[in-house]
Amino acid sequence: MAEVKLMKGNEVIAEAAIRCGCDGYFGYPITPQSEVMETLMLRKPWEETGMVVLQAESELAAINMVYGGTTIMVHLVVKK
Repeated sequence: MAEVKLMKGNEVIAEAAIRCGCDGYFGYPITPQSEVMETLMLRKPWEETGMVVLQAESELAAINMVYGGTTIMVHLVVKK
């Protein structure tokens, strides 16, 4: 039987981003979304998939990172 693991919603978002092959996550950690970045920092997806995880200094900076990433056609996740 497969192992069952209970996860919070934000943990699932982080896990799905890794499994779906997202190239980057740019976020400005504010409650309640800060758990997404915390989970990604614990999982260290840059070691296994090359995913870039950056904490932006503001919501504006995060969305500008996404604009830049989409111009070169990468799969990104942004949470503000």
